Amino acid sequence: MKSTNRIKIISLFILLIVFQLVSAQDKKESQNLSEKEFTIENCVNEYTEEKSDATDSGHRFWFVDKDFIDGRTLKLSAVKPNQATHPPHTHAEDEFFFILEGKAQFYLDGKTKVVGPYTSLYCPANVAHGISNAGDTELKYLVIKKYPK
Repeated sequence: MKSTNRIKIISLFILLIVFQLVSAQDKKESQNLSEKEFTIENCVNEYTEEKSDATDSGHRFWFVDKDFIDGRTLKLSAVKPNQATHPPHTHAEDEFFFILEGKAQFYLDGKTKVVGPYTSLYCPANVAHGISNAGDTELKYLVIKKYPK
């Protein structure tokens, strides 16, 4: 499969996940979206490291923050070799990670697995999880999560 086709398929997969995070309970919030004006300027968000927030372990870039629509988010995290954004933790929301570059060690409920690019990782709500850079190059991954409004 050509690299361009793989990127298109991955992009469609990511968009599908983001939009599936809206449940039937979110219908009212979704109806309020029709009141917001969407333009090419606020619907396109291009990544640059210069627009990213620095973190202790690298940087993060919010493609979609929790205030853009209804709490759904899409964030890129970049982590330096042999580091993690934070230790394993739990929270009430589930989330997805999607590995773009590098080697990640995924922790889920007491077990770990090392994975590479084009791998999706699911973190169920209230289950201990974490991700760290298991390689010698920068790890880049997407975080897809819906925060309560």
